[in-house]
Amino acid sequence: MAGPGFTTKSFVPVNGIGNSAAYQVSGIPYLTGSTISGATELQISFPKVTKEITVANIGTDGLRVYFNPAAAGNVIGGNHYFTVASGSSYTFTAKCKEIYLSTAAAGTATFEMFAQLTNVPENQMFQLTGSGLTD
Repeated sequence: MAGPGFTTKSFVPVNGIGNSAAYQVSGIPYLTGSTISGATELQISFPKVTKEITVANIGTDGLRVYFNPAAAGNVIGGNHYFTVASGSSYTFTAKCKEIYLSTAAAGTATFEMFAQLTNVPENQMFQLTGSGLTD
């Protein structure tokens, strides 16, 4: 029954950044890998917002994983990264639209990555900044 300020339109839920159902279902698989040498920083942009990301370091040197470019704020100097040791992997349960990877030293790092993507468009994801990320 419609009253003042109400309409009789039906409610149709939409998929979006705040919709918890988008993160409860199995993710859409996304696979990639590469080798990073020297002081190179690699940006991986996802076609949809992530649900979970697993990074496996199959190289001989440590691999840094972070959520903003190293030049943004104090990412490296502030230790706002996670180092995946050689021969190990780490799974991040995080929603983001991009990640950044670099070697922990001036060596070479080879990685494989598996991400679970939601059906949320990447343009709905906000920029990850602030304490613990860039400050």
